[in-house]
Order: sequence, then C-alpha cells, then structure tokens
Amino acid sequence: MEKSTLIGVIVGVGAVGTGMVLKGASLSALNNPAAFLIIIAGTVACILNAFPMQQVMKFPVLMKQLFRDQQLVPKTQLLPLFVELSQTARREGILALEGRLNEVEDTFLKNGLSMVIDGMDPEFVHDVLDAEVQAMEERHRLGALIFSQAGSYAPTLGVLGAVVGLIAALGSLDNIEVLGHSIAAAFVATLLGIFTGYVLWNPFANKLKMMSKREAEIKRMMIEGILSLQAGDSPMAIEAKLLVFIPQADRSALKRKAE
Repeated sequence: MEKSTLIGVIVGVGAVGTGMVLKGASLSALNNPAAFLIIIAGTVACILNAFPMQQVMKFPVLMKQLFRDQQLVPKTQLLPLFVELSQTARREGILALEGRLNEVEDTFLKNGLSMVIDGMDPEFVHDVLDAEVQAMEERHRLGALIFSQAGSYAPTLGVLGAVVGLIAALGSLDNIEVLGHSIAAAFVATLLGIFTGYVLWNPFANKLKMMSKREAEIKRMMIEGILSLQAGDSPMAIEAKLLVFIPQADRSALKRKAE
C-alpha cells in the first residue's frame, strides 16, 4: 500500500479540523449537505462535461493506483540482470536467452527480449518499445489530467456555493442571529472547494505524474539494456550505459553489493 497517500489525506483532514477548533469554529458547521452537494456533485458534473465517459470510467482505477504500491522492477535489480544476460549471450549466443525468458516477470521486458531473440531489426525493436512507452505516458497524462482539472474546478465551485449561501442569507437581514449562522454556512462550500482542490485533487494529479515518470524511466532503462544486448555489447559496456539511469546514492550501494 502507498502509505504516503493515506497519511496525507488523514493529516490534511486532521489539520483542517484541528485548525477550525483552535480558531473557535464548530465542526458541526461542516454538517452542510447543500455545500457537499454543490462541491462534490458539481465537480463530478464538470469532469463529465470535460472528458468522454470512457476516460471518466477509469477514475476508480486511478484512485486505486494512488493507494497501491507500484509493482515495478527496481533499477538496482535491472542492472545486474542485464549484465548477467550479456554474459550468457556472449558465451552461448543470443538464442541462449530464450531459456531465461521464464525468469522474467515483467511483460515489457519479456516482449523486448523476445523480439531480440527472434532476430528482429534493432531499429524496429526500438521503435516498437519506444512507441509503447509513449502510449503509456499519454494514458497516464490523461488520467492525471482528470485530477488536475477537478482541482481547478472545485475551488471555483466553492465560490459559487458561497454566493448561493449568501443569497439565502440576505433573506434573513431582519434576524441578526440567523443571518450570522447563514453567512457561516455559506462559506462552508468555499472551505470544501479549496480543501478538495488543493489538498486532494491537485496533489493526486502530481503523484500520478511522478508515478508515470518513474515507470517510464524504468522502461527506457530496459530499452537501453535490450538494444545493448542485441548489439553484442560487453557486460562492462552495458553496466556503464545503465548506470546513468541509477541515482548516485544507489550506485555506491550497488557497487558495495557487487563487491
């Protein structure tokens, strides 16, 4: 489970709730069905108007990804794997890698190695794998866009909710006590709009973008390793090429492990 998302949501809700209490505001003020209707249902309506249904239907899957760990092959495992595969290829030939395919669980990596073993042109292999990465990035971009757009709509809907509440409050000008409660209730929609927009939707969009970038980097590292194997590069050359994908802090740990 991606604990940072859960912790972030809990801390965000707790910070706003605690802040309200410290400021002397009652949490019971949040019991405003009209404000929730305007913000939540209004945001859903905006998303439906902005995106085709096929894209909107992916929302539950995207939410699940935010709370689930990415199942990716670590870069520090890919480097020694490709070095080992290159040693096998140089010793027994590229066709010998076919016997190692069952050990590879990542579908992208397995497909790339299969194309190399089948003797496909290096340029063709590169184009196919690169096109797959680009298609993945586009899918992820559209997914993150849903959340970023929701983050821009929600605060504006909060202003709309406040205006609606103030219109209702103006009907109670002859009763100061009722007027005060009505004005307070009017700004609950603004609170909800800003909270959902800047504590939930926009940060969720940013996290999806970062997850996509991480996956794309790993796949491009795989592409470099696959093409190096096909070119017959030495294990040392492959290691030098793939090291550029690994952060400096992890390189030292990887070197100590190899020693």
